[in-house]
Amino acid sequence: MLRYYYINREWMVSKTAQRVYRFAACLSIGLFVLLIALRRLHLPLAVLPTLRLVIFFGVVGAATTMVAMEYFLFGFDTSSEIKKVFWFAVMMFPPLGPALYFFFVYSRSRLVRENANHVGALSGSTQ
Repeated sequence: MLRYYYINREWMVSKTAQRVYRFAACLSIGLFVLLIALRRLHLPLAVLPTLRLVIFFGVVGAATTMVAMEYFLFGFDTSSEIKKVFWFAVMMFPPLGPALYFFFVYSRSRLVRENANHVGALSGSTQ
């Protein structure tokens, strides 16, 4: 079956995409830690407006990570179906689930490694 993707494979595994997804995953984990800390510390509501920007960037990072990792899971992941179902279930718990998928699956996937080797070979041949 011929599939038409809005985002092609080269974009999903490019070095720039890897950097963006890594940064977004770190923001997502930061949001998770911040939300746990806010709940545990019982900060007064007067402090929340100062944390608005930090929370906003965390939410943007979590959303970016979730959309990109689900797109990768459904379109490009070559894992077994059982693993895909497991990771789909894990990703239903944002902001932590998609970030975990990024670090444990996307970063270690064959497509990402091949792209890194391909880019490394190209940059090595120009020297």
